[in-house]
Amino acid sequence: MSLSQSVQSTSSPYSSRMETQLNFFDLFAGFSSAYKSFATEAIHVGQEPEQWKSMAVVPPISLSTTFKQLGPGNHAGFEYSRSGNPTRNCLEKAVAALDGAKYSIAVASGLAATVTITHLLKAGDGIVCMDDVYGGTNRYFQRIAVELGLKVSFADCTKPELLEALVWIETPTNPTMKVVDIKACSEVAHKYNKDIVVVVDNTFMSAFFQRPLALGADICMYSATKYMNGHSDVVMGLASMNRDDLYDRLKFLQNALGCVPSPFDCFLCNRGLKTLHLRMERHFRNAMAAAKFLEADPRVEQVLFPGLPSHPQHEVMKRQCTGCPGMITFYIKGKLEHASTFLSNLKLFAIAESLGGYESLAEHPAIMTHASVPENERRVLGITDTLIRLSVGLEDEADIIEDLEQALAAAVSNIQHWSTR
Repeated sequence: MSLSQSVQSTSSPYSSRMETQLNFFDLFAGFSSAYKSFATEAIHVGQEPEQWKSMAVVPPISLSTTFKQLGPGNHAGFEYSRSGNPTRNCLEKAVAALDGAKYSIAVASGLAATVTITHLLKAGDGIVCMDDVYGGTNRYFQRIAVELGLKVSFADCTKPELLEALVWIETPTNPTMKVVDIKACSEVAHKYNKDIVVVVDNTFMSAFFQRPLALGADICMYSATKYMNGHSDVVMGLASMNRDDLYDRLKFLQNALGCVPSPFDCFLCNRGLKTLHLRMERHFRNAMAAAKFLEADPRVEQVLFPGLPSHPQHEVMKRQCTGCPGMITFYIKGKLEHASTFLSNLKLFAIAESLGGYESLAEHPAIMTHASVPENERRVLGITDTLIRLSVGLEDEADIIEDLEQALAAAVSNIQHWSTR
């Protein structure tokens, strides 16, 4: 039996297979307009054949670690691959254009981007971080940054109040999908002190759905491992900015800290950008269909998806974004055993960490991605035993919903209104 046949073999009275077909234009209704020439810039900026003697249309992979100099200290733009690489240069130019930025730097991972950015600070400086963030970010701030003399506090940035030298925003948040008003936070921070650096982790949204710099942020960063690359075969981080002083310092840190990506990874990520607009539209369509299905299912207590009108920051999402990614978080009715049974019975979705690839993934944040967050903090944030995070991929919409349906049927056979949180 094929995977598709296996997924479709289970029927349920809750099936909404035919009801989830969404009109393309209705899907984006109410969201900000798409960024002009996004696809064209993704394909062409930084890729100019004239920069190569061969006139190659597709930028070649420059694996050389060193470059011949015309004379001592007289190089033709590149000297050592850690300091600069032609393949990485192509990627950074393309990302800068897609972010509406003057500059972008690529580093070895999303956390490497976090570490590089926090090196803008000195011991004694303070960071205000969104309370609900990726588990690795939380771990770095709580266990490493504080040991370097940085003062870190966590706050709900949907209600900006506390301000420090650096404000770290993740929106939507991971995993509870809070949406932060970037413009409001940036205005408050810069009014209080123009030197405050506002950083937005744009990993969930990608450059296609959200441009934090246009909303007042100083730095837009990504784990490019996710949507920006989109194929689950690269680990990389990116940071974009408009301010010359921030670029000069981050470019120095990129070289001095040495956390640079390989040329081959840069080539792969650069290639991934060429289909970013197509992938994100499909992720949105599939996720909206899945979210509507889950919200209507009595075996689900609550769905957290910013594209749904029921989301508390739905209007903020529409105001500052051009669409929604494929990320859905929901609470299944029952207890840990029901969440575990649901995950174990998925056939199309793989139980795995990470997100933003073409394949659908599912995970249990309390046990997996956010296990390093102290249990009492998880409980306050709503990261409970019944919370499940989905990264909805590019498969056929009907197969995605069929898989969710049959896993729910396996996990919760007797519908009850348990209090789970």
